Amino acid sequence: MAGPGESLDELAELARSAGAVIAGRLIQSREAPEAATLIGQGKVREVAALAASEEADVVIFDFDLTPTQQRNLEKAIESKVIDRTQLILDIFAARAHTREGRLQVELAQLNYLLPRLTGRGASMSRLGGGIGTRGPGETQLETDRRRIARRIKKIEDELEGVRTGRALHRRRRGAVPLATLALAGYTNAGKSTLFNRLTEAGVLVDARMFATLDPTVRPVRLPSRRRVLLSDTVGFIRNLPTTLVKAFRATLEEVRDAALVLHVVDVSAPAAAEHTTHVLKVLAEIGAAAIPQILVLNKMDRLPEGENDASLLKRRLLGEAGEQPDSKAVAISALTGEGLDRLLAAIDEALPLDPIVHAVFHLPARDGATVSLLHEFGRVVRTRYEGEHCEIEAEIPESLERRLRKR
Repeated sequence: MAGPGESLDELAELARSAGAVIAGRLIQSREAPEAATLIGQGKVREVAALAASEEADVVIFDFDLTPTQQRNLEKAIESKVIDRTQLILDIFAARAHTREGRLQVELAQLNYLLPRLTGRGASMSRLGGGIGTRGPGETQLETDRRRIARRIKKIEDELEGVRTGRALHRRRRGAVPLATLALAGYTNAGKSTLFNRLTEAGVLVDARMFATLDPTVRPVRLPSRRRVLLSDTVGFIRNLPTTLVKAFRATLEEVRDAALVLHVVDVSAPAAAEHTTHVLKVLAEIGAAAIPQILVLNKMDRLPEGENDASLLKRRLLGEAGEQPDSKAVAISALTGEGLDRLLAAIDEALPLDPIVHAVFHLPARDGATVSLLHEFGRVVRTRYEGEHCEIEAEIPESLERRLRKR
């Protein structure tokens, strides 16, 4: 279990990822949170004094604050006060680039904001009126709540369309025998570096937490010459806000529907075992716990000699989690490329057997769909046209060959 110091270290890393400079830190130990201020009046005065002496613009709490606590703390400290969830939402808002990602972040932000509208002063208590309000007796607060509720409903409808579109894409991918693999892991575990190594996709690689949010799917060729699809996903983190888990449901479904999960762990991280536990917990929450996994022990190049035994590392990492004892572990360095051949071989072994076969097809020349499938999912050896027909000789997965013969 992480101590308060380790959790605060992670909060500091999140803050730096958001562009903050850390001026100081404090830890408070209490038997129970105080309802009004979370940390108690004495500690509030200590925080206020430190914030004033360091001329801090923002005070960040490694805890989810209630709206009342946040208001009381801002009044007492006389600085902007945010909590862990608000900080993560800010990072996500800066990193989301696709329309889907921006919608997901906005939905999470609005769900976070809605219960925090009360008590914002006179601007939230003035009377509303005219078109778009319920009458001259409605307060501005009620108007704002209704406006946000309408926007939340609109975003949810749009994201449901995205979800439907993703399901359609998955069905189309399922029309051909092409397995999908999903990269999952704690944020900053090296998933994007590994993704680029395996697919040459050019996804942004950045040491900051949550550097990439928008999912990317690319093909990978295995040693058996089979092609599979590899999907990169958002990094997990301890106490990931539930609003974000819900908002990113459409993205996380890529993990749930995968044939195999590549669980990437930064073995050089001091809290690697706890990170592994948190990822397994999130996988269980989204219904992906039963999917076969390969434990990818990344950043082996950072370990000293004698500490790079994959089986020992696996037992250490999974001992605390108490789950997935049968998952295979492969030691790699995505940065240097070491061990990638072993990882690809392990993927080949873990996926259902689908050998490559040599086949000849006689097709109508206008059957562009089948010709496209042969080129996309196999290796076309020879093509010969005769009038309105063509003969194609190709090396393709056996399951695709069976499917095309039935047409």
